[in-house]
Amino acid sequence: MTSRAALLVLADGRFPAGGHAHSGGAEAAVAAGRITDAASLAAFCRGRLHTSGLTAAALAAAAALGHDPYALDAAADARTPSPALRAAARKLGRQMMRAARAAWPGPELDALAAAFPRGAHQPVVLGTAARAAGLGPEDAAHCVAYETVSGPATATVRLLSLDPFQATAVLARLAPAMDRVAEEAAAAARRGIDALPAASAPLLDITAEQHAAWPVRLFAS
Repeated sequence: MTSRAALLVLADGRFPAGGHAHSGGAEAAVAAGRITDAASLAAFCRGRLHTSGLTAAALAAAAALGHDPYALDAAADARTPSPALRAAARKLGRQMMRAARAAWPGPELDALAAAFPRGAHQPVVLGTAARAAGLGPEDAAHCVAYETVSGPATATVRLLSLDPFQATAVLARLAPAMDRVAEEAAAAARRGIDALPAASAPLLDITAEQHAAWPVRLFAS
């Protein structure tokens, strides 16, 4: 039986998986003037949700279904053209693994940690953690969909001193879109690894490379 409480723990922004140190591209977007207020934050989050968010949610859903983690990690690499974003995904994967193994110890997480000592892609780890917690593919996909938009929203509050009530309202209004993305991601995962979406966000890739070269930045990505 799926544990709704476990889903809340995994999706909680206070779960020590390292996401607080990453802006999901928001820092570069703020610097470029593409995020200036709640309306532009909403547009940024919506675009990220339907591109890289959909792709990551499907990878997590596939891992929650028990698909081959080696193949999934390779699929994640192929869908992440930016070296900076690949490095960030693996760093987040290592941190997620530490937290997940403490919360839900088990052989699948141990095997994944041993196979990828430098870290598997974060969605693959998250999906495996969801499986260890007794959660299903839709649950894993919902976690990723939520973090895809909540990370930039939280970062923008810090970067722009945006009213946190406005940032929370952005997330609330995106809830139906998050549900649709999670459903689409889980459905694709059930069709197999070859059916996983590869929605791209070229501007996020470009700005991630630029952001990684900044001598001073508030967020790791």
